[in-house]
Amino acid sequence: MRGLTGTQYTPSMTKRASLLALAFTFACGGASGDDADDPIDVSEGGEAEDPIADGSANVPTCRNAEEIAPVADGDAIPAPPDVAAAPPDAEVSATGLASKQLIRGCGTEHPDANTEVTVHYTGWTTDGEMFDSSVTRGRPATFPLSRVIAGWTEGVQLMTVGEKRRFWIPGDLAYGANPRPGAPAGMLVFDVELIGLVQPPATPTTPPDVAGPPPDAARTASGLASRVLEPGTGTQHPTARSRVRVHYTGWTTDGEMFDSSVTRGRASTFPLDGVIPGWTEGVQLMVVGEKRRFWIPEDLAYAGRPGAPQGMLVFDVELIAIE
Repeated sequence: MRGLTGTQYTPSMTKRASLLALAFTFACGGASGDDADDPIDVSEGGEAEDPIADGSANVPTCRNAEEIAPVADGDAIPAPPDVAAAPPDAEVSATGLASKQLIRGCGTEHPDANTEVTVHYTGWTTDGEMFDSSVTRGRPATFPLSRVIAGWTEGVQLMTVGEKRRFWIPGDLAYGANPRPGAPAGMLVFDVELIGLVQPPATPTTPPDVAGPPPDAARTASGLASRVLEPGTGTQHPTARSRVRVHYTGWTTDGEMFDSSVTRGRASTFPLDGVIPGWTEGVQLMVVGEKRRFWIPEDLAYAGRPGAPQGMLVFDVELIAIE
């Protein structure tokens, strides 16, 4: 768990190595999740799939559900005819990213750099070799745009739901001229269809008492201070060896947020004997459904460990379940 154990904390939590970063195997290969939509057919040719040469008025609008057919498992996706280079009518951004709309979207909302998106995509090198495709795997991929290569982060923000777009991504916006082992080199070409998007939750507000515990806070013999924000509905308390599921946000006493399951949009599960001592002690005070604020002294947190947040730490914790 980030920010709680002594070894996994990193100050820059929202930035991951990028595509499709090979954290997702090339382009998010293993990151589609169980809630992904049904596969969308982006492998067939025809007017709706080929680049439209005579203006945006002739670009087809996104397809209805009845127009979407499943893809046969393992089918190869032929390289587009313009895979070697962007055509003259492609849009080119200030960074050098080129793109062309193949199918207009049905929606009006654009994702931002932190939005979680669900897409179907296929990627080729400029010699026409396909190196990755959610289509051939038969399931779309879901990931936050902050966790992919720069060309994807920039390009997908141009799209709306239902849109299909072709991108020519320069090497410096992909994996570079000398990529890590196993990653494709040079300019990459992707066909991307935006299926859905989920905007990230709002950033939690810094507590007004973040600088120190108020007079009415409860204190233990170890120096841990806490205050119940919302009472729970359960009666059972976890033990030091319990596995718990929580939502939490952590701040330093100057009000800087350094970690939050809330902004990631998913709760965290971990054993209480695998986290910092202030958590091990404090969460045992809680029952399911309770939300509590903790002021954790430095000796019960990271004890000055380099690279970890320093000093007393403040956490808002909601106990969702004891497993």
